Amino acid sequence: MDTLVFATNNAHKLDEVRKITEGLVRIVSLADINCHDDIPETADTLEGNALQKARYIKEHYGYDCFADDTGLEVEALNNAPGVYSARYAGDGHDSEANMRKLLHELEGVTHRQAQFRTAIALIWKGEEHLFEGIIRGAITEEKRGNSGFGYDPIFQPEGHDRTFAELGDDIKNHISHRALACQKLAAFLSTSSAAL
Repeated sequence: MDTLVFATNNAHKLDEVRKITEGLVRIVSLADINCHDDIPETADTLEGNALQKARYIKEHYGYDCFADDTGLEVEALNNAPGVYSARYAGDGHDSEANMRKLLHELEGVTHRQAQFRTAIALIWKGEEHLFEGIIRGAITEEKRGNSGFGYDPIFQPEGHDRTFAELGDDIKNHISHRALACQKLAAFLSTSSAAL
C-alpha cells in the first residue's frame, strides 16, 4: 500500500482523514516523517496555502503529500475570516478567542449565513491536484456543544438543528467540508490505485 503524508499534526484531522481513506493508502503525519518545521502558509487563498504546504513536504522530504486549508466564510463579513480563520483573533490559533471575536462582530446581525470551505492540494505520482469541499450553514448566537474543534460550537449546517459540536464526530465526518473534500480525494486515489 502506498504511503501518503498528510501535512498536519492535528490529531482530529488525521483521524477524520484516515477513516475516509481506509484501505486506499497509508496516511502518515508530519511527526511520522520527523518533520517539525514551521511550514509557511503565506498565500492569500486556501488553495494557495494548501499547495504551499504540500510542495514544501515534497521538496524537503521527498514524499507524495497532501495538505489542506480550511476557512469559515461569513457572508455578512465579506467572507471573513476566510483564509485567516485559524488566526482571526491573533497568531495564537486560539479557538475560543476566534469564536468570541466572530460572535462579537455579528452582534445585532440577523443575516448569519456562512460556509465552511476546505481546499486539499495533493501531490501524487509527480502531478498536482486540487479538491474542494463546501458546507453551508449559519453562525449561531452562542456556543453549543462540546465535540469537534475550531468554530464547530457556533456553526449550524443547513438541514440540521444542531451545531457541528452537538452533532458529534460520526455525523460531522460524513457531512463536513473536510469530509466532502476528502471523499473527492479518496475517490481519486481509488481510481488512481486501480489504474496501476
